[in-house]
Amino acid sequence: MSGNGQPYFVLIRPQMGENIGASARAMWNFGLDQLRLVAPRDGWPNSRASALATGAGRLLDLAQDFISTPAAIADCHFVFATTARNRQVKLPIFSPKASVQEASKRLASGERIAFLFGPERTGLENSEIIRANAIISIPTNIAFPSLNLSHAVSLLAYEWAQEIDNQEIQDEELTAAPSATHHEREILAQHYEECLEAADFFFPSEKANNMKVTLRALWSRLPLTTTDIEIFHGILRQLTGNRKQERQINMSVTNSPTVKQVRENDQ
Repeated sequence: MSGNGQPYFVLIRPQMGENIGASARAMWNFGLDQLRLVAPRDGWPNSRASALATGAGRLLDLAQDFISTPAAIADCHFVFATTARNRQVKLPIFSPKASVQEASKRLASGERIAFLFGPERTGLENSEIIRANAIISIPTNIAFPSLNLSHAVSLLAYEWAQEIDNQEIQDEELTAAPSATHHEREILAQHYEECLEAADFFFPSEKANNMKVTLRALWSRLPLTTTDIEIFHGILRQLTGNRKQERQINMSVTNSPTVKQVRENDQ
């Protein structure tokens, strides 16, 4: 897997050291550190890149420098080219979000993935685009479509961070508690029906069946875990328990000698 589960960000013939440094900084802002360079115009290493990579100098220290695009992607299984739509090159087109989702899936299966970024003035050439497996089309203003190199890197790095965050949230939700079984849902539905029946919730009687069907459908739609089931049972037990306790208090007050005497006097 590339870079401990990360895609490679490959800057093709970057012209300005400042843009390399800014790109490294943008990558590190979002936890990415796998930077590859292809024939930087002003050579490598570059002092101007280091000056702009405030706090992200380690990415420049670890960056791999290649003489050609084929060499930079030789070990990769799937390559995305960031470019404006090119009708001469027939490749699948992904949005930035869709591209990182696809990259994440492929990385998880053990593939190495690369994102290609072209030089500032011309962007990627057709000879480089055709070496990619897909194109990333960034929706920009038609009247002003050109993006600074570091801005394009920032956008893809941000989308990558978002994808990782979403995966972590989903993993936490999946590991928090197992999903409820149909049997557990059925017991919960019966519990609520019984308690609601006792509370005269299903009124009028001719609509009771439809109301119960609607309630059952509600339990079926909810993505319930076993913990959720326990909570719903607990809520209902607490509510019905309190009502029973209140009725018991009312009955004890009603049957007290003082209340009986007052009633007799009133009569």
